[in-house]
Amino acid sequence: MTTPSAAPHDSIRAVLWQGDRLRLLDQRRLPAVETYVDCRSADEVAAAIRDLVVRGAPAIGIAAAWGVVLAARNDPQRVDAALATLRAARPTAVNLMWALDRMKAALAGGADALAREAQAIQDEDLAANRRMGELGAALLGEGSGVLTHCNTGSLATAGFGTALGVVRAGVNAGRIALVYAGETRPWLQGARLTVWELLRDGIPATLVADSAAAHLMKSGAVQWVIVGADRIAANGDTANKIGTYQLAIAARHHGVRFMVVAPWSTVDLSTPSGAAIEIELRSPDELFSYGGQRTVAEGARAWNPVFDVTPAGLIDAIVTERGVVERPDAARLAALAGAAR
Repeated sequence: MTTPSAAPHDSIRAVLWQGDRLRLLDQRRLPAVETYVDCRSADEVAAAIRDLVVRGAPAIGIAAAWGVVLAARNDPQRVDAALATLRAARPTAVNLMWALDRMKAALAGGADALAREAQAIQDEDLAANRRMGELGAALLGEGSGVLTHCNTGSLATAGFGTALGVVRAGVNAGRIALVYAGETRPWLQGARLTVWELLRDGIPATLVADSAAAHLMKSGAVQWVIVGADRIAANGDTANKIGTYQLAIAARHHGVRFMVVAPWSTVDLSTPSGAAIEIELRSPDELFSYGGQRTVAEGARAWNPVFDVTPAGLIDAIVTERGVVERPDAARLAALAGAAR
């Protein structure tokens, strides 16, 4: 669904509150079919998060917040159970826990207060994304080539995007000449979602296989890798979609700079390092098929982590709406946290 927007190259909204239900653009069906799932209960929202109807750390948090609103309206006595169900839907993205903690703090005000809080979470995310876009784009040299991974745009947020927000802002400012999107196996979020989103908003995009990324960097075509995050530990270690870590290693080897773009809600100062981040494992079945057709011999085994952790030492800049942390470490993140109080 597209909506009018004051920002160029920004027309997509994937999480839509309809007054009595939450409407989600079904990201499992894109780009072939643009269809929506209506959730009328917290259980349905939790299922949509778990089944990847909605994905992307900020969007998951926003959807969960509206799930709490539905729970309060449908059965106020079971809101605590709904909070637990939503919290368990996906373990790695800290935005989910952060949003639910905000909603829990608003419980005493009843359903109307919860609706105001959910709307605030959504509105704040959009504003944060636009601010991050400005800050990140300012780091780019004129005519930069950039490579991104997974989907970090309007589909994964309230709108505009995190890493793709920097891409949008960079294109608007004339700082980005080329955008490459890695396909992002096994769910192909880059191929199915990022390319669709960029083309929908008039930004030319070139798809590359995940395994072509290092060769692309060696060619000199990209100066920055720009990714999102699902959780940033206190020392700057960053969990993101599986495959991010190897991109950071290749980028360092080839002299390509590496930028993480995420709202401050993704920074988890209670997690000391990436070693303490729980990495979600999904069903091996996701690796056995492509387009509904099995491509792997029966009896094969598979290991399917859906996130990895990039050490802070491989990250050139973390961009949040509060500011930019270059060469991130625990002291620099703590300083930004303190400056924002």
